[in-house]
Amino acid sequence: MYLADSRSAGSRGTEAAAVPDTRPGRRPAAVPSTVLALGAVSLITDVSSEMVTAVLPLYVVAGLGLSPLGFGLLDGINNGVGALVRLAGGHLADRGGRRHKVVAGLGYGLSALCKPLLLLAHTLPVLGAVLAVDRTGKGLRTAPRDAMISLASEPAHRGRAFGVHRAMDTTGALLGPLVAFAVLRATVDGYDAVFAVSGCVAALGVLVLVLFVPGRITPAVPQQPEQERPLLREALGLLRRPELRRLTVCASLLGLTTVSDSFLYLLLQRAGNLPAHLFPLLPLGTAAFFLLLAVPLGALADRVSRRRLFLAGHGVLLLGYGLVLSPWHGVPAVLAVLVLHGTFYAATDGVLAAATAGVVPARHQGAGQALVGTGQALARFACSLAFGAAWSLWDGRTALTVTAAALAAAAVVSAFVLRGTDESPATTEEVSA
Repeated sequence: MYLADSRSAGSRGTEAAAVPDTRPGRRPAAVPSTVLALGAVSLITDVSSEMVTAVLPLYVVAGLGLSPLGFGLLDGINNGVGALVRLAGGHLADRGGRRHKVVAGLGYGLSALCKPLLLLAHTLPVLGAVLAVDRTGKGLRTAPRDAMISLASEPAHRGRAFGVHRAMDTTGALLGPLVAFAVLRATVDGYDAVFAVSGCVAALGVLVLVLFVPGRITPAVPQQPEQERPLLREALGLLRRPELRRLTVCASLLGLTTVSDSFLYLLLQRAGNLPAHLFPLLPLGTAAFFLLLAVPLGALADRVSRRRLFLAGHGVLLLGYGLVLSPWHGVPAVLAVLVLHGTFYAATDGVLAAATAGVVPARHQGAGQALVGTGQALARFACSLAFGAAWSLWDGRTALTVTAAALAAAAVVSAFVLRGTDESPATTEEVSA
């Protein structure tokens, strides 16, 4: 879907290759082994990352004495660092003869190195530096990883491929807090033990990447040999493509009105009068429904419309905001919001990456994924800062009401911007360079 009406013979790919698994009498696999290997890497890495995420707020506030406001600023700044590095990671991967594994491996390696370094971070500057390097690693690996998934997958099956990857990734997000909880219960020096185990798990993820992810991806669509390496100005010039520009603008606009998970969970906990000890279970609820729905909604996007499903996902999020603001409270209301929140992620995260893959040439997959991802990430970062300020100025419910109204307006504008650009994913060909 969202691909130009031209065959790949007119595109400037990076190497000639046969479609994988095309032995006589066999159809290409809808989910290639490369996608499964990358999913395993993401699963293991997310176990490591979510172990740290689950205990870091308490460690920083209770253990190091940093105020919650200081932690919020620290978290926001480091997330911004990761977003800014995405474009560099995508371009470096494309520039290196599409050796995306090298750049992705560097990103995974940096993050793995940071986990044991947390054992030495007892002051705010040192902790901030370690987290910044960790976010840099995440920013470097995201676009090359998504580019490898795009290149290895048949265009008609990209939604399903990204859905499978995101489901495996979310499995790690579910297991991470549970492992951290078990380590805290089983050890005396709990925080140090969590950081040490997290480092070992992250190293295992890097090992799986090295051993099981191919160094060069065989494109699912045959490409002609390219004559030159992609230049940075060519990567930035991708925004001159109307399809990619519209997608980036809409992803950024909707990101400006997407409240961060932490704020939403806090509002939900207060609206539902949940005990404080149940608060850590809220992210697990979202992750569980994300895991259940990522693959079926990814497959649905392949059959209908990735962009429309992306917009519909934000409509589901808007409904979740409405439930938080409604007079309906209690456990059933909390569960309903978590179902909608998980559905939102399943309908937007991998679906956006699949839609991006369809409007970017093969030789620029890394940079294209990075452009859209960076725009969305920076917009969500700005939304977090604005929402926090609005909450301080007014209150949480008023801030969410204003954000919900802005999200509804952004969805209408995005539907107008994307009008008339949809095609059926299963019937389109690879975009030309």
